[in-house]
Amino acid sequence: MNDKLNSIFTDIKAKHDALLGNRAFRDKNAWRGKAEDEDLMRSRFAVDRDRILYSGAYRRYHGKTQVFSFTNLIDEEMTNRNLHIAYVSQISRTIGKYLGLNTELIEAIALGHDLGHCPFGHDGEKALSNCCHEAGIGHFHHNIESLHIVDHISRKGRGLNLTFQVRDGIISHDGEVHNTQLRPKADKNEDDIRAYAEAKKNGESVQWMPATLEGCVVRITDTIAYIGQDIEDAIRYNILKRDELPEEQVRYLGNTNSQIIDTLIKSVITNSYEQDFIAFDEESSEQLLELKKFNYRRIYTDENVKQSNAVIHRTMRIMFEKYMDDIRKENTDSKIYKHFLNHKNKQYLESFQPAEKVRDFIATMTDRYYNEEVKAYMLPWQG
Repeated sequence: MNDKLNSIFTDIKAKHDALLGNRAFRDKNAWRGKAEDEDLMRSRFAVDRDRILYSGAYRRYHGKTQVFSFTNLIDEEMTNRNLHIAYVSQISRTIGKYLGLNTELIEAIALGHDLGHCPFGHDGEKALSNCCHEAGIGHFHHNIESLHIVDHISRKGRGLNLTFQVRDGIISHDGEVHNTQLRPKADKNEDDIRAYAEAKKNGESVQWMPATLEGCVVRITDTIAYIGQDIEDAIRYNILKRDELPEEQVRYLGNTNSQIIDTLIKSVITNSYEQDFIAFDEESSEQLLELKKFNYRRIYTDENVKQSNAVIHRTMRIMFEKYMDDIRKENTDSKIYKHFLNHKNKQYLESFQPAEKVRDFIATMTDRYYNEEVKAYMLPWQG
């Protein structure tokens, strides 16, 4: 049976590769840090995709905030991290298909790019970053933590042993930085990734591009996927009314999420086809940047959002110190032992200092888990 399956896979793989454009990254050129036998029925990037898809970190996506903290407790249709990942995956595969790129590589990067997000999205990230910096382990960045999860936390600390190209795509996404054009830096290596991570932890500003066009597609899609959806959620949450959207951006990009996505996808495909880069046209890029600024003013710094942010910052510092104290006192009744450290191998336990272990534990939490831990510590049951 194995011989027959191998023959079928070889035939299908050859047909798949024949459809790829000249600029696509070929599966045969991918490499892993640790050599392993090839899978009988899946390409290397398909293996990576499935390892991410079935990981504990992926399953926790559905319990993590996208933008509006605490709202999923009262409205389950508000976008969570899991929905955002699905949107990024779908949009980026559509773009990749039209550009003749490797959609299996794109999907693996898309599914894994936000694994390192801590509870409460970017507000939680800022709060955790402050705690990490004060503890002397550098700033927290979810893209760096995403790579750390697939390399050092998953599988009890053994890591997923993903290909370099998927790992690079995961750490190289950055929806906060605005780029009109993304040109891959194909000659990157592990030393480059380590240097980038250290520079970011030290608070340095670093110019950084993915190693593949597929990584560039996911990075540019990250913004396409969230910009309009955040507007829809803000309207649903009564922070914003549709007729308040800026006229020029509405006229050019559209006034609904589907219209904005459609406009931006067409811009990327038109301007990237048969090119060595992934890009918007200048006008779309300019209008998108203005819409980002509008969202920042009207959504991300809204008074309701800021109130939630204050709660997150206060409790994050308290919980970070609590877990540090639990490790110092070897309090094995603490959840950091029961639900995290007791399930890690010797290599992980000996490779990272207490503050890094606390960072990793908090980063793996869902919003609900974090809330329960805060309540258990600050509002203990009185028997």
